[in-house]
Amino acid sequence: MPTFTDAWGVRIHYEHWRVPEPSAVVQLAHGIGEHRARYAALIEALNAAGYSVWADDHRGHGETGFEQHGGDLDRMGRPGPGGMRAAIAGVERFGDVIRETEGDDVPLVILGHSWGSYLTQHVVNRNPDRYDAVVLSGSSWLQLGWTNTGDLNKRFQRPGGTSMEWICSDPAVCEAFEADPYTTTRTLQQLFGWPESFRLMTRPSKRIPSELPLLIMVGADDPIGGERSCLALLKDYERRAHLVDATLIVYEGARHEIFNELRQEEVRADLVRWLDERFAVD
Repeated sequence: MPTFTDAWGVRIHYEHWRVPEPSAVVQLAHGIGEHRARYAALIEALNAAGYSVWADDHRGHGETGFEQHGGDLDRMGRPGPGGMRAAIAGVERFGDVIRETEGDDVPLVILGHSWGSYLTQHVVNRNPDRYDAVVLSGSSWLQLGWTNTGDLNKRFQRPGGTSMEWICSDPAVCEAFEADPYTTTRTLQQLFGWPESFRLMTRPSKRIPSELPLLIMVGADDPIGGERSCLALLKDYERRAHLVDATLIVYEGARHEIFNELRQEEVRADLVRWLDERFAVD
């Protein structure tokens, strides 16, 4: 698999699924404790619709973390030197890698899920003109009191269940997460520590172009932020960046991982439709 080396000397593993003459290129940023391979169905749907996809394994995660930690699976998810700053910079650098290959003529969309959506918020703030659209999944407003840092599984615990019931209403997805050697059930705070976790706090930059399309997608039963927090995030983008094309879609009955939910086909179709309305070639 291809790699690039970040500013701290860590090799970041990534993969791309390119299609001829894409309508746009999607940079996919995964969540905490997981890796790019969990997005196979989404990537396949985007390719089928005419979109190329690039996805990396962030600092400490997936193949990046496996190599970084010398194959020690107990250390998966731990970021190593640079902490949160390095994780943000890695996603930022990956965007450069994509542009170097795809060129400047094809639109570039960044899609971040959960922690990946937090990294995305920072990267877009720092590079307000790099992306042609932004999609945030399972996100929240990164201000005190708007992101749940407690027991995410408390509402969803069931006899014989897993510690990951909060991610999806499909038990098979939760069981597969716990069985995956490349995932970890440790929280962001456990992996990074509280000081580094607080580095994520931010608000939309006023330098973001008002015409930048933004789509926020969230499950109504997502315990991290849910509709309330994502609506606050949407309104902050509208207030500070004056976005004129900002959309929030809420999925009733869905939990955190909407792309793995029982309604996943509907979620993928909504995403493709939204992208097509802005980038599809006639």
